[in-house]
Amino acid sequence: MKRVKNALGREVPIEVNGKQAVPFKGIGRYKPSGRKIGPPISSGADYTGSKVLKDLDEALDKLDLHNGMTVSFHHHLRNGDYIVNLVMEKLAQRGLKDVVLAPSALFPVHEPLVELIKRGVVSHVLGSMNGPVGRLCTTGGMKKTAVLRSHGGRYRAIQDGDLHIDIAFIAAPTADPHGNANGVQGPSACGPLGFALADSLYADEVVIITDNLVPFPAWPWSIEGGNVDYVVPIEKLGDPEKIVSGTTKVTTDPNRLKIASWAAQLVRDSGLIDEPEFSFQAGAGGMSLAFIQYVAEYMREKKVVADFVRGGSTETLVKMLKEGLTRFILDGQSFDLAGVASLRDNWNHIETNPFVSYNYHTKGCFAPRVKASVLGGTEIDLNFNVNVNTHSDGWLLHGIGGFQDAADAFMTIITVPLYRKTNPIVVDRVHTVTAPGDVIDAIVTDQGIAVNPKREDLLERLKSSNLPLVSIEELHEKAIRITGKPRKPRTKDNVVAVIEWRDGTIIDAVRELDI
Repeated sequence: MKRVKNALGREVPIEVNGKQAVPFKGIGRYKPSGRKIGPPISSGADYTGSKVLKDLDEALDKLDLHNGMTVSFHHHLRNGDYIVNLVMEKLAQRGLKDVVLAPSALFPVHEPLVELIKRGVVSHVLGSMNGPVGRLCTTGGMKKTAVLRSHGGRYRAIQDGDLHIDIAFIAAPTADPHGNANGVQGPSACGPLGFALADSLYADEVVIITDNLVPFPAWPWSIEGGNVDYVVPIEKLGDPEKIVSGTTKVTTDPNRLKIASWAAQLVRDSGLIDEPEFSFQAGAGGMSLAFIQYVAEYMREKKVVADFVRGGSTETLVKMLKEGLTRFILDGQSFDLAGVASLRDNWNHIETNPFVSYNYHTKGCFAPRVKASVLGGTEIDLNFNVNVNTHSDGWLLHGIGGFQDAADAFMTIITVPLYRKTNPIVVDRVHTVTAPGDVIDAIVTDQGIAVNPKREDLLERLKSSNLPLVSIEELHEKAIRITGKPRKPRTKDNVVAVIEWRDGTIIDAVRELDI
């Protein structure tokens, strides 16, 4: 496999699974030409009446199944999902081989896929992998090279034709006989279905699978029936307790609270809260929820109302909406039951999708409109490059999610402890680059805050702040003094996965672990 060094000096392949690949060229340096792809033209004469079939087997009888085909799924059901394992096992029973799996993400619940990969039913994964499937990939267990993309990068790949989907299986908590579907009603309600939008628009064939078939019209519709071939009723889409958690809890750990507090003060002291069109994005982890609460308190003190806050929605964000601290929640996925209910019931809690929020090959998405984005990571290096995919031991255990896309904010803040157990988090060189240092503006740890020296404007804004500002080199030295120098993972030459930047270029390659 011929390789070259990309703009970050990372050695990456110039061909992936027989297709030419473009090495990462730098932020904003790669601009594509050509036109978006289109799905096959259909005729309404073939879709009169109900699209409802008896069961999944009848749908599989009608579909164009063949070896080497690409099938896709969304991950809004998260660790409660039943559909991926169910469909893939049925394909295995029909003797299919070398199926390409293109989910928006996989979770530990999908561990049965490991056996299907070993048996040759699945050749490789084009999508994020969390847990067992990623572990198998790291050991060279896939027939071909896996490709990991961000949420926006996945939408881009589908619309640009880099990722062609033969059949999309879309789990829908509510659907009608025409195929209109949403995720805010029904026993398996999960919130938005935006991660399946591109699949519905561009796949050759689209199957809606639902455990809540309602009379036409199902409204609202996240997926439009005019893009759907078949509707399959099923007893249960998944485990509701694991689709979303009943509660998400703010951290009580003193060090994590300190990090969250400093991150919020960084937003305040930079002056962003006082500026017009203030907005922010934070996740559903305990530290992120604490950050939201600290920011909300500053907003109350200053009598500030955010233009919008970006979800993953949580009860914490919903409370801000009800209190009037934000005009809108723009929601890509709901992380708890309060988020699902709010999306269903509140007009200013708006469902978004990766096209409008994160897709880089558009006439603009709203990611750059976010003023402050608070994200996590597994490693950060002296050049501010961030790794969210592999651990310090080299295991590929996490997907990208919206990390790369959310890093397009005016100020991107990484919140991490200085070390975890015996592993320093600020290192000399990350094992895998998920996002380049050019898009990372500040690292907030429990031992101090490093602002990217390239952001002279931010440093100027923070001149009067009493925050503990230090250099990234100082953070690294502190970490090493506590943990000692980490052992670098030993790898083989074999590339088992590539990490795409959101523009489709290859930012790094993951190599098989030598274990």
